[in-house]
Amino acid sequence: MTDDSQRFTTMYDECRQRVWAYVVSQAGRQVADEVVSETFAIAWRRFDDVPDPALPWLLGVARNVLRDNIRAEIRRESLAGELRAWTEEDHAEQVAERLAVLKAMTSLTQDERELLILVAWQGLTPRDAARVVGCSPTAFRVRLHRARKRLVQAMKAAPTAPSQSRVRNLSEEWS
Repeated sequence: MTDDSQRFTTMYDECRQRVWAYVVSQAGRQVADEVVSETFAIAWRRFDDVPDPALPWLLGVARNVLRDNIRAEIRRESLAGELRAWTEEDHAEQVAERLAVLKAMTSLTQDERELLILVAWQGLTPRDAARVVGCSPTAFRVRLHRARKRLVQAMKAAPTAPSQSRVRNLSEEWS
């Protein structure tokens, strides 16, 4: 065993339990082993910087590792909470909006629904959708315009309609 290995082993044997006890007193047993392992890994990488006595330096390193772990956990929880909030809000809003659109769609004729579905849900251009229904692109655009107007009116009339600004936005998107 080299001199550094022997010195490190001696330092580890003398200080490990006290560093572990310090971490447990600050953060509990669940994280203590991980923080102590990281502390001694840093001590090994920076062995030339470790003063004599080593314990105060090791406790300072353990404190910093613990802080870093806590900050990382806070960031993870914050991000997870933010994502949950976005997902819940967006999901609930999307479901409510989709239900309102579907309900409004039931008030349209089958032909009007087909026009809207071909363009809005299937993503066809008016020219391609006109081929599907067997009419000219101009006739298709006129029919589509009328179907959109009827859908917007049906959505405005619905008791659980999306906000007027959202109906307006949908109307503009579909124009």
